[in-house]
Amino acid sequence: MLEARFGPGWTREPAGAEPPLRSELFSADQMEQHGRTLAAAHRLAPPGRSRDRLLARLADNESVLARVCGELTAAVAAKSRITPGAEWLLDNHYLIAEQIRTAKRHLP
Repeated sequence: MLEARFGPGWTREPAGAEPPLRSELFSADQMEQHGRTLAAAHRLAPPGRSRDRLLARLADNESVLARVCGELTAAVAAKSRITPGAEWLLDNHYLIAEQIRTAKRHLP
């Protein structure tokens, strides 16, 4: 399910089940090519009025973030190592939640 939503490589396996990332970061040229590849994979909707799904998608993203934070909290409680990005998410989840609340309050 996560793979369908986020693309190849996303699974429900805990972070500790996979070896840590050891590859190099993309160079500027590689990042540009990757951006072009991603952009080419997207298709625009036909012209006209489309259904607004922003709030539904926001709610879905909020539930995914809450679930992930719960899983990360459990991993930390089990004394598992987490990535710096996961640590950032745990430290700053309250800021993301605040922005979600603001968006819900101000969007029609």
